[in-house]
Amino acid sequence: MPTSTAPVPPAAQPSAQPSAQPSVPPAVPPATAAPALPVVGTLGERFTDVRRIAVLRGGGLGDVVFALPAVEALAAAYPEAEITLLGTPLHRALFADRPGPVRHVEVLPVAPGIRDAAGAEHDPAAVDAFFAGLAPRGFDLAVQVHGGGRNSNPFVLRLGARHTVGLATPDAPPLERTVPYVYYQHEVLRDLEVAALAGAPAVTLDPRVAVTDDERAVGLSHRPPGADRLVVVHPGATDPRRRWPAERYGEVAAALAEDGVGVLLVGDATDLPAAEQILAVVDERVTGPARALVGSLVDQLSLSALTGVLATADVVLGNDSGPRHLGQAVGAATVGIFWFGNVVNAAPFGRGRHRVLMSFTRACPVCGADVTQVGWTAVRCPHDPSFVAEVGTDAVLADVRELLGTAPRRSEVTLPGGASSAPSPTPSSTGRSGDAPATR
Repeated sequence: MPTSTAPVPPAAQPSAQPSAQPSVPPAVPPATAAPALPVVGTLGERFTDVRRIAVLRGGGLGDVVFALPAVEALAAAYPEAEITLLGTPLHRALFADRPGPVRHVEVLPVAPGIRDAAGAEHDPAAVDAFFAGLAPRGFDLAVQVHGGGRNSNPFVLRLGARHTVGLATPDAPPLERTVPYVYYQHEVLRDLEVAALAGAPAVTLDPRVAVTDDERAVGLSHRPPGADRLVVVHPGATDPRRRWPAERYGEVAAALAEDGVGVLLVGDATDLPAAEQILAVVDERVTGPARALVGSLVDQLSLSALTGVLATADVVLGNDSGPRHLGQAVGAATVGIFWFGNVVNAAPFGRGRHRVLMSFTRACPVCGADVTQVGWTAVRCPHDPSFVAEVGTDAVLADVRELLGTAPRRSEVTLPGGASSAPSPTPSSTGRSGDAPATR
């Protein structure tokens, strides 16, 4: 976390008699002094006269969340600089009117290796217009944490920034300063290593997203009636191989409802089939008042509303997915189901509030291909079975229950003016919050 310094009390008035000991400045109380973090990688010399920084990071929700500690490091090292994220429409929605180091988000054009969009093709004229629109900014520093650099480094160089720092595979054009891109490295640490090379040491290892009071109020309004505790479940993932079977989520949701715990499903339209399977299992196993504790908000929330729902959850349960990573960033305890290779790149660091259940699948269950060979040079087999199906329901349920028993209750928030907001009696699974579905 950012280093903070307690106010230093004024020096004591000199006494009439000279002191036998030399006076020393009062020390910062240890309880209020944050420890310095070790440098990730090599700390480069800080650039001078940096007023505008561009950070290239497209991809999904989780991808940009992983980049946030690096962005915080840049903001701390260059406090006078304005940081612009070159990202996606989803990223723009996430950071709109949100406190934090990202000042602007410029939506990337559709281009190979830069951004894909359903139904959109690469338009060189649109790419030219993108750079023409940014030219007046006059970036002093451009930071590339988008990937190995084969496509993204030429893109960053086109910005014309005075200084460039980023990742590079052996076949990528070099930037002024580069960190080798090696697939098996945690994404947070990878991005922090790039920031350090730009003269920006880490101030936190944990991604953090500020939550507004309005978002918390919206989150509370969706809490199922009578739910004292809430588990938010995201059953999806961009890669189908990272998805735990939906019926297992149904078993967990049913058991939690019988415990008196509220359960809300979240996700985008691609998660609707999984949500239907989960609710079908709940319908078979849960009757009476407990059944009302389980609801679905899948394809019903804006990204802002999703942020509020995650922020007011006691536990977020999901796969290696954007909503799980966002849930962690907004302060919820999490239980994540990961393939062991993804633990290296994406799992939370701590285990006090974040639990990780791993599958050690090494070969494709369909064709037997070695699935540990991943990254920018690896050949992917064409099959999409779940790589995490071996994770058992009992183990997941045990971790969720343990966190529910130890995590602070998040069922009430204090709104501006000191008013306390309680859950709304309106059922949470009806209506649409906002005008843009949240996606990964």
